[in-house]
Amino acid sequence: MSNIQNDKHSPKGELSPVVRRSKIARALSSDGGVLCIAADTTGIVNEIFRIHQTSPVASAALGRLATAGSIMGSLMKNKTDSLTLRLNGGGGNPGGSPAGIITVVSDYKGNVRCCAGNYNVDLPLNSKGKLDVAGYVGREGFLGVIRDLGLKEPYTAQVPLVSGEIGEDITSYYAVSEQIPTVCALGVLVDRDWSIKAAGGYLIQLIPPVDESKIEFIEKNIKSMQSVTEMLASNSMSAEDIALRGLSGLGGEILDEWEISYKCDCSRSRTEELLVSLGREELQKLREAGEQIEVCCHFCDKKYYFEPDEIKIM
Repeated sequence: MSNIQNDKHSPKGELSPVVRRSKIARALSSDGGVLCIAADTTGIVNEIFRIHQTSPVASAALGRLATAGSIMGSLMKNKTDSLTLRLNGGGGNPGGSPAGIITVVSDYKGNVRCCAGNYNVDLPLNSKGKLDVAGYVGREGFLGVIRDLGLKEPYTAQVPLVSGEIGEDITSYYAVSEQIPTVCALGVLVDRDWSIKAAGGYLIQLIPPVDESKIEFIEKNIKSMQSVTEMLASNSMSAEDIALRGLSGLGGEILDEWEISYKCDCSRSRTEELLVSLGREELQKLREAGEQIEVCCHFCDKKYYFEPDEIKIM
């Protein structure tokens, strides 16, 4: 569902100073049997573009996965819970796809951060004239889902990719790994200056015990809905509007809605812990080199500097 409004070789431009805030909304059918979560992640994906200087196809892929991570993260209950999506489309080989491995981390509110192996890939448009997300991501790898719920071991699942288009892969994950009837739609619209004109998605899910009579309503709604980016950009629909549209005919009501953002939790103290994890021998080498050490966060590109005498030896 991604698109670009101009020649894919257009140069990067300056972002507009006004970018709408990202938001998530959750709606429930009147009988409590169907949940629809919708997100407008335009602000988040613009931040991804700003931080990582992504090409259009990379913006589309990272934007889709970040939106999925935000929606899925909002299903968690506790403040300390976290969700990680790891997409390796190279058939198990990190270098097997142009993107490398894409990682998205979400907290329980749906705030996300992400990184990838390669942000500057330029691919021809696909056969539909759209950005070739599957070509960038790869089609022969795996989607990993890790939920850290504060238990002794995190919940981990891995499913094969079905298309590399991400929305279909998230839908497949729920069907294969959790056996919950789910549909996920994601979209990113890249503007002429390579900034993000619209981005978002929705997830419609039947809540167990599943009432299969609701499936017909959902299928009808999905067929009548425009693409995510058309709803956001052309019709100026909000996350709440899309959530209710997904539950049309089911008496849907908004449960809650809130703002979400691109949020990295890196810090100098966390970076120090990372250095300590290198081990005594490696730290000794760094200290003896006598040069300032630079550590860069993969998620937000923030740099931390350490002088040789600041390096702690275990």
